[in-house]
Parts: sequence; C-alpha cells; structure tokens
Amino acid sequence: MIIFNPKYLAFFVILLLTEILIALFFKDAFIRPFVGDCLVVILIYCFFKIFLKVSDWKLAFGVLLFACSVEILQYFDFVRRLNLENNRFISVVLGRTFEWLDFIAYLSGFLIVLAVEKIFQNRQNQPNL
Repeated sequence: MIIFNPKYLAFFVILLLTEILIALFFKDAFIRPFVGDCLVVILIYCFFKIFLKVSDWKLAFGVLLFACSVEILQYFDFVRRLNLENNRFISVVLGRTFEWLDFIAYLSGFLIVLAVEKIFQNRQNQPNL
C-alpha cells in the first residue's frame, strides 16, 4: 500500500546528512566503513517506509538482501565490468571494494531496524497511565 509517512522522511533526511558527513569528514577504519555501511541499510529502509506500508521484517530483510547483493557485485568488480569505473557517482553508490566485514555491518543495520521498530511498536501499544 502506498502512503506518505513524514516520520520516516525526517529519519531519512537525518541519516542521509549523517552519511554525507561521514563520507566527507571521516577517513578512518571504523566509522566510515562500518558505521556508514550499517547506516546505509537503515537509510534505505527509511526511504521505502516513507512511501510504503509494508511489514517491517519483510522490508528490512529485503534491504539486507539488496545490500548483500551489492557487496557480492563488488566482489566481481561489477562497476569495472560495466566500464563505469571512471564514473565517480556510480563508483561511490555501488562501491568498488569488497569486504567480508561489510556483511556484518549490513546485518547490524538490519537488527537495529528491527529492534527500533519493536521498541516503537511496544510504546504505541502501552496504555497511558
């Protein structure tokens, strides 16, 4: 079902700005590669939740599969095979470097999404005292 959810739009914008700041200002071995990859799963999830009323679990799992698929494409140097290695935008969006630990970052983002959604659902279901 198609909807518009401003709460997820706000989350998406905050996460997008955070990802941009990480990309511009962090050149370390943890925040940029791990936290950035963890947040990208949450970012994509929030983007789809702006417009779709779907199962949290199904959407989060779909985003996890998508992220893992992109990582597998990186293993096969997909960007180079498409002759797009000189396209900076495509290289950044799809990535050029395969890393096994990225799967852990994606799984972490998936688990964070499910945990946060569960917390919000529990809060909404509690009676006001």
